[in-house]
Amino acid sequence: MIKFFSFLFTILVVNSAAQAEGLSEVQLGQVLFFDPSFSVNRTMSCATCHEPDKAFTDHRINASQGMVSLGDDGKSLGSRNTPMAAYASTSPHFHFDKALQEYVGGQFLDGRSSTLADQAGGPPVNPVEMGLSSPEEVVKRLQESPLYKGLFMGLYGESVFDNQEGKSGVLLPAYIAFGSALQAFESTDAFSSYDSKYDRFLKGEYQLTVLEDLGRTLFFSNNNVNCNSCHMLKSEDSKKEPFTNHQYRNIGVPSNPVLLSFGHLKPDFIDHGLLDNPAVTDPKYDGKFKNPSLRNVAVTAPYMHNGVFKNLRTVIEFYDHYNNPERVINPETGQPWRAPEVSATIDTVELKAHALSDRKIDALVAFLKILTDKRYEPLLEAQDK
Repeated sequence: MIKFFSFLFTILVVNSAAQAEGLSEVQLGQVLFFDPSFSVNRTMSCATCHEPDKAFTDHRINASQGMVSLGDDGKSLGSRNTPMAAYASTSPHFHFDKALQEYVGGQFLDGRSSTLADQAGGPPVNPVEMGLSSPEEVVKRLQESPLYKGLFMGLYGESVFDNQEGKSGVLLPAYIAFGSALQAFESTDAFSSYDSKYDRFLKGEYQLTVLEDLGRTLFFSNNNVNCNSCHMLKSEDSKKEPFTNHQYRNIGVPSNPVLLSFGHLKPDFIDHGLLDNPAVTDPKYDGKFKNPSLRNVAVTAPYMHNGVFKNLRTVIEFYDHYNNPERVINPETGQPWRAPEVSATIDTVELKAHALSDRKIDALVAFLKILTDKRYEPLLEAQDK
């Protein structure tokens, strides 16, 4: 990912808008993505929690053991595991699909931002993330730089910084443009490369191992593990499959006692998922979270909305425990699986499947590993050492 940082350095040393003429919205978004100016202490950028070299996830060591992200103030912790920004652009706008009778799309684990542009404006003004006080403060930071002022006016019009007092409930034009630029960058091939071993297999450029092929068969089979009911958007072996249907499910994930032990959340804290989205009021959606893309899943631990599981194999064993009377122990704790955080709305139909042998679990893990983008394959190799 050196090209990201070399480009950033080249641009930021330029202190003249005239010298920056001709930059595209994508290039502006790239600069913004790596610029820590939009955090209260100027120490955190988008790339801090979405590190390009780590599949656009947060792998920093912090007090939460990486379960959630650390804020710009050096002490604040969130309540959810940071989602992978890679392949986020595949998600449609948040909406209720009348045919499916399901909420679909959006960004964040509860879909509260309809688009990537909306999502991009959230972290800078979140008090436990980047910590700025308001969208107006984001725009003031933009105006500190002659480079940004020139680029924004060139790309979005001379009036983009006008009316900075704004109107009640109306976002400032420059703040909207800030999100638009980041969305443009996050929609590029840099985030969604589709060059994993699985993609190469579809092109005839990679031969699956016996275990990987078994895992592929199990994954796409409606008569086995039912993975594809939530993690397939297109037909089997379609190109550019995001490995999520962008819908919301409650799979009975337990609360994370380790996360709760840090004291930044109430001891009885419950994450209500989709029901925390202001657009959703029906209690039947309580505890449902957006089905994540499985691309790069093998290198983006920990797992689930609260980081409760450390290993990919544990996740599959957790799914299997609903159907396998012998799968009663969480291998990470040596204790029985804990009760679901929200039990009333568990999607039991999607969880119904045949019990898995250890070999079949090995096969599914092997298949999920080949969904890793080519540039992150060394991370897999490091895990195996």
